[in-house]
Amino acid sequence: MSETIVKIKELTKKYENRAVVDHISLEIKEGEIFGLLGPNGAGKSTTMNIICSLIKPTAGTVELFGNNGNITMRAAGKNTADAQAIKKRLGYIPQELALHGNLKAWENVELFTSLYGIRGGALKTAVNEALAFVGLSDKRNGYTKNFSGGMKRRLNIACAIGHDPELLIFDEPTVGIDPQSRNFILEKIKYANKQGKTVIYTSHYMEEIEAICSQIAIMDDGKIIAMGTKEELVRLVTDRTDNDLSLEEVFLTLTGKKLRDYGEG
Repeated sequence: MSETIVKIKELTKKYENRAVVDHISLEIKEGEIFGLLGPNGAGKSTTMNIICSLIKPTAGTVELFGNNGNITMRAAGKNTADAQAIKKRLGYIPQELALHGNLKAWENVELFTSLYGIRGGALKTAVNEALAFVGLSDKRNGYTKNFSGGMKRRLNIACAIGHDPELLIFDEPTVGIDPQSRNFILEKIKYANKQGKTVIYTSHYMEEIEAICSQIAIMDDGKIIAMGTKEELVRLVTDRTDNDLSLEEVFLTLTGKKLRDYGEG
């Protein structure tokens, strides 16, 4: 049986008495690609920021890496986690690009990878492998400011994986890029998963979640409203076993909202 690598219990984050994450609970098993589907503003990014120890929760707990790590984050003032221990074991690919335009591609990757204490020959190898993974080896000496949107997204991933993390968190990594770059990124995520990486993938694009995720949680207004495989989610809204509903139709049935109406942002 797979180890539980992320265990969230009654997680809540409030800003000025408004709950942007509202008592959510979920578990993610080692080796999964876990999809968090919801509109912009649903609380997905806030949840990911808490997992990465970038912000503290108002209430609830996040337990990471199970018996192989026993790292626990608790509500503000009760945090028992070692933030550095967490960050060394996960790679966070945010929606916002975290790149320096006046640095070359390899320099960006080296900068971020070196933050994890990797030095010398090991650092050079890590940079080369990360650039190769995202298909930018031939662009290693190009200045980031001259890259296309898709190339910047790929370089953003390389900067997050140089230290070889076991848990990868992708937060809307394909916003605003062309279909070819999007498909490249999705294929690389599936490849990383086959190599043993656990993946959390947040998106408001149903097609992406359907294409790569083995488990899916639907999030809206800060709450988890449904969770399971695609087939299990479909069964929540129909008794017909032959019905091939899309996740968009499932979302509409459960919430009364059209996910596409939210757009980018």
